[in-house]
Amino acid sequence: AEGRPGPGHEDFRPRIVPYYRDPNKPYKKVLRTRYIQTELGFHERLFVAVLTSKATLNTLAVAVNKTVAHHFPRLLYFTGLRSAKVPHGMVLVAHGDERPIWLMYETMNYIHQHFGSDYDWFYIMQDDTYAQAEQVKALVTHLSINQDVYLGRAEEFIGGDEQARYCHGGFGYLLSRSLLLKLHPHLDSCRNEILSVRPDEWLGRCIIDFLGISCVSQLQGQHYHTYELAKNTEPEKEEEEEFQAALAVHPVSDMTLMYRLHKQFSRIQLDRVYQEIQDLQMQIRNLTALTPAGEAGVTWPVGINAPFLPKSRFEVISWDYFTEQHLFSCPDGSPKCELSGASKADVSEIIESAVEQLNRLYQPLLRFSKRQLLNGYRRFDPTRGMEYTLDLLLEAATQKGHSRVLAKRVSLVRPLSKVEIIPMPYVTEATRVQLVLPLTVQDLDFVANFLDMFAMNTLDTHDNALLTLLFIYHPYDAQRVGQVDVFAGVKAMVGELEKRYAEVKIPWISVKTEVPSQVKLMDIVSKKHPVDTLFFLASVWTEINMEFLNRCRMNTISNWQVFFPVHFQEFNPALVYRGEQTASSNTDFLRDGHFDRHSFAEACFYNSDYMTARTKLAADILDRDEVLESMEVFDVFLHYSGLHLFRAVEPGLVQKYTLRSCNPRLSEELYHRCVLSNLEGLASRSHLAMALFEQEQANST
Repeated sequence: AEGRPGPGHEDFRPRIVPYYRDPNKPYKKVLRTRYIQTELGFHERLFVAVLTSKATLNTLAVAVNKTVAHHFPRLLYFTGLRSAKVPHGMVLVAHGDERPIWLMYETMNYIHQHFGSDYDWFYIMQDDTYAQAEQVKALVTHLSINQDVYLGRAEEFIGGDEQARYCHGGFGYLLSRSLLLKLHPHLDSCRNEILSVRPDEWLGRCIIDFLGISCVSQLQGQHYHTYELAKNTEPEKEEEEEFQAALAVHPVSDMTLMYRLHKQFSRIQLDRVYQEIQDLQMQIRNLTALTPAGEAGVTWPVGINAPFLPKSRFEVISWDYFTEQHLFSCPDGSPKCELSGASKADVSEIIESAVEQLNRLYQPLLRFSKRQLLNGYRRFDPTRGMEYTLDLLLEAATQKGHSRVLAKRVSLVRPLSKVEIIPMPYVTEATRVQLVLPLTVQDLDFVANFLDMFAMNTLDTHDNALLTLLFIYHPYDAQRVGQVDVFAGVKAMVGELEKRYAEVKIPWISVKTEVPSQVKLMDIVSKKHPVDTLFFLASVWTEINMEFLNRCRMNTISNWQVFFPVHFQEFNPALVYRGEQTASSNTDFLRDGHFDRHSFAEACFYNSDYMTARTKLAADILDRDEVLESMEVFDVFLHYSGLHLFRAVEPGLVQKYTLRSCNPRLSEELYHRCVLSNLEGLASRSHLAMALFEQEQANST
């Protein structure tokens, strides 16, 4: 206590224990857990159980689900019905016995068995209870998990011990994990020995008799505030401090009252947040005045990051110009396009918000109404959010009825909101990847390099990947295949690989067509593989490596997400280096080239997801197979699946320069994308300008 070590105050020092394995004992592989939080013993914070009944399952329980359920990390409904029809969006556990005590007993058993080792806190409530979800979540973050906690609205037992209290079930109550673990062995005894009509009294008596813990309404400086609703209560008119501070409100008689309570408490919470923002902004202003920069150091809006300051002209964030009808910076590169969809809704909301803020600032002296948007500018600043500058033509009216038209410039910011981690299904890098390589006659010169890279990076490393070749014959070549097989050389290379790697088989499929539609080809391959196959649709210029195959496995999730990588396309060395020796690949990696946004040839997806989307496509187009010639696999997933489409640059896919042959028999859009890919893959603007300059100099001399 006085700085000297003593009993109970030993000076502990960490000691590194070296790893030692007895060579005489057989090696046993250590099995690691799927998630690191499991290995470290982390638990989820809060589990919520809602007790419902036959009479209220489709009314009050549904109202709970629509108001607060999505605010809790995990919420289940428990009922005594045997074969209850579950309302949409609810997870229901039916115990098969509607006796209240039996329902409570089975619910506590179920929670312990399925969630006792996963959560720190358990909140039990009825479906006629309105709970402020955010307040309940904030409460558990301020409580220690090392204590046995039985927290709620403490009530006296009728005719019982004056000191003992149970938690009233109508207002919900909180149990800690340690209390649940200690209580579980005694539940059977409580069921047989304790007689009670009310399930909350029964549970309270069980906890008191066997654990000696009574319900409390205050613990560790935290209060469990509740409010009892009177009949014919008007939530909108409740202004009592007790009501506004309540974590739980009871009894809620019908669905409409539940929704009204949710609206009122949401309004109260929103007002609190706005007040907190104003208080924080005032504190920031006061503190900034004491800094060396003084009041000039206050950024606008107060509390939001300052705008990004570019270090060079290449870092300047450009503004996009728009009007109420058109956008002058379009996704497809065209100079002008119609404002629609989310962009139109965004512009309308910003204009409406600007006029509303002006009226809030100048009323009651002036009242503004919008005449026209003269000019609009917006840009996305990754450090703070979307910025807007609007030139508005407004009509200003005074209190006396005089009006005048004037132009006013306003600036607005839509700040980046709270970052949320979206839960994703678990995937593993052990999944087998099935490569599919379509080949035409024009691709024969590049097959040897593809097979060499495949053998070196997958077969030599024993990567869990297989290859299927798709030979696309022109009808003329297909007729002469008996005399001259255009793919004979490729088949010979495949035979050599199968001899070198005895355990490897590389099958091929022959297809006769004039228009090699990606969707039609994939239909053939899909039927020859199991539904759980992970496909990687490759191109002959792709250089396969283990790094990319692992990303293909991780970024592709069955029934959730498909992956369309954007490969890196090297420029034409004749234009980039102009006879000079090329630099080493290590120093100039991903330098002399670009990511080809026009190519959708590579794709990773599961066969089951493709078959589902393809079935929807078939029902839409009926027998019009010519529509498939204008589509790629990307279009199938984009328009006919509800999956996430993950489109990202992929530095692991590097393709050497080559001039692709664009099939004019394909749709106009696909042909146009192919031509653009060839043109943009020639060289950068500086390289093209230098080549033109040298050509002009050569012509002039």
